[in-house]
Amino acid sequence: MSKTIAEINEKIKKGKAVVVTAEEIIEWTRQKGVKKTAQEVDVVTTGTFSPMCSSAAYFNLKQPVPKMKLGGGKAYLNGVPVYTGFAAADILIGATAMPDDDPRNSVYPGQFLYGGAHVIEDLVAGKTVLFSATAYGTDCYPLKKREISVTLKDFNDAVLFNPRNAYQNYNVAVNLSDKVIYTYMGVLRPRLGNANYCSAGQLSPLLNDPLYRTIGIGTRIFLGGGIGYVCWPGTQHNPGAPRGKNKVPRSGAGTLAVIGDLKQMSAQWLRGISVTGYGPTLAVSIGVPIPILDEEMVRFTSVEDKDIWAPVVDYSRDYPQGTGKILGRVNYAELKSGKIHFKGKEIPTGGLSSYLKAKEVAETLKRWIIKGRFLLTEAVAPLPGAEQGEK
Repeated sequence: MSKTIAEINEKIKKGKAVVVTAEEIIEWTRQKGVKKTAQEVDVVTTGTFSPMCSSAAYFNLKQPVPKMKLGGGKAYLNGVPVYTGFAAADILIGATAMPDDDPRNSVYPGQFLYGGAHVIEDLVAGKTVLFSATAYGTDCYPLKKREISVTLKDFNDAVLFNPRNAYQNYNVAVNLSDKVIYTYMGVLRPRLGNANYCSAGQLSPLLNDPLYRTIGIGTRIFLGGGIGYVCWPGTQHNPGAPRGKNKVPRSGAGTLAVIGDLKQMSAQWLRGISVTGYGPTLAVSIGVPIPILDEEMVRFTSVEDKDIWAPVVDYSRDYPQGTGKILGRVNYAELKSGKIHFKGKEIPTGGLSSYLKAKEVAETLKRWIIKGRFLLTEAVAPLPGAEQGEK
């Protein structure tokens, strides 16, 4: 038995598609079996809401009179520097950008109270931000200085463009040293005092399509509360990571580059975060619909936390020194229980990824599809494929 995306879209248009979340498909398969579930279910929705540093937004500004060339000059949004090297009126702000006068970690650990991620959230929330710029001036673009208050609607174009999001599995961070350390994985207490992880596990998009059978370039997704698209493999995409018998990677593997209209999005789903001792970052919501084409896709989307294993890595030495050493592996059922038993110790765990918000993403995308507001797309090109890897 097999279905096509075109056939599933026809069912969506007629209001007859059966759509369940990646959490619900587990029980559905348990009760009905793989074959019957493949016959009855059309789409499985996934979700994640996590800090994703490799995120940015680019804008096109309306030209003043006289006109101004931003390229080669300097510009800021609410005091946060933006990149101007594209052309006369295009700028880009990265999630981790910060004001020139931020003390960074000179006052340790730094607080990083405001950065590019917070500017993006403020704009999406409808707030006014200050744009300021200086330029060298040309005959065709004579203006050398500009300062105006803008809102999101004042830009000709506003686009969220994230080069690396939705990591397929990730490290569990611990600290083997004798002092507290401050990392992008949060505060880590000494001598295995805690363990932090960052994945929605069984709800996470790429863990439900581990071999990228349906997720590819052109896949329509839920992004930041609006509609976006997978536009390329994400940076650091690593399909050859070791995998288990269920084809799920046992360490960080695939990633997605995503893009979408920032003007459609919501501050509920894009949040600026300050990570103590590290810097600002953006919490991004992503939901990907997985079409149930056949029984294999049912098996993939029925993956449970207990069958997804993540590597435990020491962030006091092995991660910063790039040794590649893995201390061991734990599964997401253990991590989400609030503690793991590792190296003879009971270690409290903390999740940087919100499972509650991931469920909301999957549920929201499910409602959109059921109401016919969201159709699936055929990928125009696949992501680089997964090697078989270790068993």
